[in-house]
Amino acid sequence: MRSDNQSFLWDPPKYFILLGISDRPWLELPLFVVLLVSYILAMLGNISIILVSWLDAQLHSPMYIFLSHLSFLDLCYTTTTVPQILANMGSSRKTISYGGCTVQYAIFHWLGCTECIVLAAMALDRYVAICEPLRYAIIMHRPLCQQLVAVAWLSGFGNSLVQVVLTVQLPFCGRQILNNFFCEVPAMIKLSCADTAVNDTTLAVLVAFFVLVPLALILLSYGFIARAVLRIQSSKGQHKAFGTCSSHLVVVSLFYLPAIYMYLQPPSSYSQEQGKFISLFYSIITPTLNPFIYTLRNKDVKGALRRLLARAWNPCRR
Repeated sequence: MRSDNQSFLWDPPKYFILLGISDRPWLELPLFVVLLVSYILAMLGNISIILVSWLDAQLHSPMYIFLSHLSFLDLCYTTTTVPQILANMGSSRKTISYGGCTVQYAIFHWLGCTECIVLAAMALDRYVAICEPLRYAIIMHRPLCQQLVAVAWLSGFGNSLVQVVLTVQLPFCGRQILNNFFCEVPAMIKLSCADTAVNDTTLAVLVAFFVLVPLALILLSYGFIARAVLRIQSSKGQHKAFGTCSSHLVVVSLFYLPAIYMYLQPPSSYSQEQGKFISLFYSIITPTLNPFIYTLRNKDVKGALRRLLARAWNPCRR
């Protein structure tokens, strides 16, 4: 009997219950509408960025290679979580299978860490463009950009693999209720009934590496950029240089600030109530805003969108 009870404690649950905002039923409909509209806008905005980056010959520079990957990441980011959230909000059974939960947090962490490195690569691109303009084409050649993107995807996958291997070994002792909108590693660690010191330490070390190291490189790049821009004599030149970087800085802030708050705090102080809304912010709001931030402040992207729309409306016109 004792061995049966131990087996029960260590057996993974068949499904998890995602609470979301079940304790605030009056919020479900407004939030459902906000998420649905945000998801549609995120899909349209990021698909548009990807299309113009690939179809317009004037956007085949390194900056737009990275931007198209960033948009693809945001597209996958939202699709990994939002459809599940919307389905649960429209249903009385707010559940996700154990396997579905594992796949969700595996992909979520893969994409998140990949985006950290892609954002750092974009900062490097801006540094070379402004501080080494005459050598830009030599330094930021296409093979290098492809290698940076490959490193980003493979590094993110490696981090996710480690997190998944450690998390699937956690026992839950029959606990099934996740106080979150979707499955995420910190919430899974919090739910476990075992000693999670190894998981907590590994998560902290890996996240510190994938968040703080790229962020330090971004800040260092922009420190050199700011110094170079301040040396420009004309105010028009300064404005143009800062304009090319401001969109990226806004996106970096929207992505990194919630991630730092969410993952770089002691496990004892982790609040699931706050954490689930912060997770919701960087899983849907940030990917929705990114394409609009880049489009509204980028003449090249706006011009490419106009050309793409003109070709779509007049397919016979060359």
